[in-house]
Amino acid sequence: MGEPIIISFANQKGGVGKTTSAVNIAACVASLGFRVLLADLDPQGNATSGVGQNKRALRYSMYDALLGACTPGAAVVPTRFDGLWLLPATMDLAGAEIELLDREKREYSLRSVLDALREDFDFVFTDCPPSLGMLTVNALSCSQGVVIPMQCEYYSLEGLSQLMISIKKVKQLYNPALSITGILITMYNGRLNLSTQVLAELKRYYADKLFKTPVVRNVKLSEAPSFGEPIFYHDKYSKGSLAYMEIAKELISRVL
Repeated sequence: MGEPIIISFANQKGGVGKTTSAVNIAACVASLGFRVLLADLDPQGNATSGVGQNKRALRYSMYDALLGACTPGAAVVPTRFDGLWLLPATMDLAGAEIELLDREKREYSLRSVLDALREDFDFVFTDCPPSLGMLTVNALSCSQGVVIPMQCEYYSLEGLSQLMISIKKVKQLYNPALSITGILITMYNGRLNLSTQVLAELKRYYADKLFKTPVVRNVKLSEAPSFGEPIFYHDKYSKGSLAYMEIAKELISRVL
């Protein structure tokens, strides 16, 4: 492959399975033979711990790379999972929102970081913070696509409308190449009327954007982060693992 394909996982609403999806899709795509970088842009650093990285052991992180305190390559660390590398995040990253405001071309800070790594990876998956601030704008400004994880809840539909407006603005102002790779249903429970109603609404308005496979609520999926493992390595044949592998394959077919 030539230039890496950069995909952001974004939703300003927290608790929708955004980080879980970024970690697990990254691991699944890597397991299929691609070189994958998981770029953690969320100061909570859950994607970092989700692949087993001890934050206290890090010399450099996303914060250092964004602000030029180290070369981008120095901040990248290998994971113990085949084909998967990590650009980790720590709480320091929360300060970058403010520090970037004074910078010229601040919306393109992450693009500069990833440009320096473009020969090393086939895919970059960026886990955005649950907000529409400067870090998320940075991610969207250098991405070809956005994956929007969301629950089947009424408020999620409202939030999706707001997110679509923000994506459209970034596309107009900073990144004409940006498109929506797909909307991913997480924590799905087909026995609840509300879930089926919201899914029907989504199919009505976004049928071409929805990933075919929803991620159902799954105990193994919930416990995997506490082991510092993507679900593919924690329990390869669990419902969550099988779902994310199907989604990973569909994502690859959409972008390649």
